[in-house]
Formats: sequence, structure tokens, C-alpha cells
Amino acid sequence: MHADIVVLPGDGIGPEIVAATLPVLQAVAARHGHEFRFTEHDIGGIAIDRHGVPLPDATLAAARTADAVLLGAVGGPKWSDPKAKVRPEQGLLAIRKALGLFANLRPVKPHAAALDASPIKPELLQDVDIVVVRELTGGIYFGDKTRSDTDATDLCRYSVAEVERVVRRAATLARTRRGHLTSVDKANVLETSRLWRDVTTRVMRDEFADVTLEHQLVDSMAMHLLSKPRAYDVIVTENMFGDILTDEASMLAGSLGLLASASLGEGKVGIYEPIHGSAPDIAGRGIANPYATILSAAMLLRHSLGLEAEAASIEAAVSAALDARVFTADLAPAGQAVDTTQAAQAVIDRLR
Repeated sequence: MHADIVVLPGDGIGPEIVAATLPVLQAVAARHGHEFRFTEHDIGGIAIDRHGVPLPDATLAAARTADAVLLGAVGGPKWSDPKAKVRPEQGLLAIRKALGLFANLRPVKPHAAALDASPIKPELLQDVDIVVVRELTGGIYFGDKTRSDTDATDLCRYSVAEVERVVRRAATLARTRRGHLTSVDKANVLETSRLWRDVTTRVMRDEFADVTLEHQLVDSMAMHLLSKPRAYDVIVTENMFGDILTDEASMLAGSLGLLASASLGEGKVGIYEPIHGSAPDIAGRGIANPYATILSAAMLLRHSLGLEAEAASIEAAVSAALDARVFTADLAPAGQAVDTTQAAQAVIDRLR
């Protein structure tokens, strides 16, 4: 297979974790007879510095014609003034919207070797296997905003069609897993959530009667996610709730550095990135955990390129590296950590 992959290193630790991941993809390509062509472009803060905008036209044009996009992270204190009219995060929101990537898949499956890194009791984490499907291009993040000296507003808006398509994506995924879908909203307070619940109920009744549907309010879900995570299979929710709940779910895995994500639309192209941020406090030190980015690359192979065996080989190699306790600083006791490059090399060494 020949595939064109756009690489967006971004800011902070983004360039380091992406640089560690590309040799893993190259090793997979060599072993399986594929040819992956990587082209690098700017996004986020580095794009603001170089081009004056967080998403240059050249970056978006390349992404539109690519088979997939691998992204590091955006943002940092240099660009963190909340009053700034141009911010790194705007580039991420804009590219998702422009490519029609409305569903963000975030798997959470704690690895046995890393259970001690989680603040949650290990017995609660056994056999946890969750995928959160977060709606990605609607809601309060994209709504009209106002600001004056005395007040501010953020409009939260959802259409029936936006809810339908993300629920269908989540329900289709649940059908291939344990057949249980939990929809998270705030229907006791918010009108958008009442729409969300009504549409979800109808879609599931009419199109996915074989999948069990459960509704949860977001506040109670925040509690249940940590107190009984084994009870959940696929969780679908709106943009802001999904953003918050998936960061919370990272505590189940022990580190944000272990959690991958895929942003998907109707077609094959997707954006694949770790769910952690740019971690400016450790940028440039070579100690960032590359596993989440490497696992995101596995999702890229699976969802955009249709290479299931190759994706599984990367996931197995990461699992084997964790079994061998090849831990970066976020997981290892003091003095026992490997650096970013060593962790990536451990994965390459274990590829089958």
C-alpha cells in the first residue's frame, strides 16, 4: 500500500513524540511491504509564529488530499493570553471542522503493568475496556461568543443531524463490542441535552434495537466513571462533556501518556493524536511519553488505511514494552525512567 500521511508536530512536546512515532510507522511499512510518505506542516502556536494564523492554507490543503493526519499537540504559555484574538487551539478546531471530523474516538483500556500508576484502586480497573465517542464539531466550543465589560456569552447549539450522525457512529461501534451504549447529557437542565436525549432514543430504537441504550447525566457519569468503570462499554456525548470526561478517564489508565484518539468523519481521512496536551513544562527535555502517539498511529492504520493486522502489531508491541516495564517518567519511579526515544525503540524491537 502507498499512503500519504500529513504530519503536524505542533507545539511543546508535539515534535518530540511525533519524531519518536514516525520510525515505528516506518518499521511497520518495511515489515509489511507498504510505502508511507510523510509531509510535515505547521499548526497551532508554531503556525502563528511563522504564518500569523493557527491553520495555514497550505496545512489544510495538504490535509484535504492526504490519506490520514498524524498530530502532536498545540498550545503553550507563549500563546496563552485568553484575550488574544488568535490562539493555537483555533487551528485544531478549524481543521476538524473543515475536514468534517465529527466523531472523536478515545479508547480507555488500562494496562496491567501500569495499574499502580493510577490513583484508582487496582481492583476497580481490572477488565476495564471503554471507548468514549465525543461529538467534535458542534456545541459550545463552536457557538457564537460575545464579550463586554460586564458579561460574556457562549452559545451551545446542536442540530438533529449532528446528534444523529455521532450516535450512529457510536452505536455501530458498540455493535462490534459488547452491545452497550451509554449516552451522556444534562437533560434535566439544558435544552440541547433534551434534544440530544430525544434524538438518541429515536435513533437507537429505530436503527439499533440490538444495542442496549442507557442514559446518564454528566455529573453522575463523572462519579460512575471512576467508581464502577467496568460497567461501561461505549460512551457517547457532546463536545464539552466529552472533553472533560475523557481527561477524567485518563486516570483509569494511569497517565495521559497512554491514551490515543482518532477524529473521524464520513470518509477515510482522519486526524490521529494523543489526548494529552503540549506539556510545555517538559518540552525539549526528551522525557515525554510517546506511547499515546504511537497508539494513535495504530488507530490511523486501522481506521484510515484499513490495515488491521499492522495496527494490532503496534498495539501488541506497546503492550509488550509496558509488560517489560519500559516506562517513561510519568509512569516510572524516580531514577528508573527511559527517555522518549528509548520508549519508541522498545516498541520497534517488539514489533512482530
